[in-house]
Amino acid sequence: MSEVVSVFTNPMDAHFWAFVALICFFVLLWRINAHGMIGKALDDVGRKVQAQLDEAVQLRAEAQTLLDQIKIQREDTERLGAEMLKAAEADAERLRKDAAIKLEEDIKRRADLAERKIAIAEAQAANDVRAAAADLAAEAAEAVLAARIAGAKADPLIDAGLANLARRFS
Repeated sequence: MSEVVSVFTNPMDAHFWAFVALICFFVLLWRINAHGMIGKALDDVGRKVQAQLDEAVQLRAEAQTLLDQIKIQREDTERLGAEMLKAAEADAERLRKDAAIKLEEDIKRRADLAERKIAIAEAQAANDVRAAAADLAAEAAEAVLAARIAGAKADPLIDAGLANLARRFS
């Protein structure tokens, strides 16, 4: 220990002058208030870091709020999409039922129309057959009467009746 003390007390030693220079340097720093400037600089840096930390906390809170809003919107969108899908399925089922009912009505209407056309055709055919039968009967009656009359004398009343009868069936 005495060697350490002798190094700092002997002016012929280089360590002595380094020690004196160090002491002068510290006194000079103390005189120009370097410790205050260093403290102030450290305080400024600390405030900047604290401001950045506060801003980061605020940004994180805003991001969390935004994330929560996006989650709520996604859930609402998914719910709305599911509702729209259900509504579309219900509409499709309703349209399918309506189409089936309309098809059944259309088929029934066409069947009724076909039956009416068949009935009209049958009635027309029956009328045609009746008319042909009446014409044939009139011709046969005329032939029979003409044969009888040819054998008998001509009677003007019978000739008029036959002419009238021919006009009625024509």
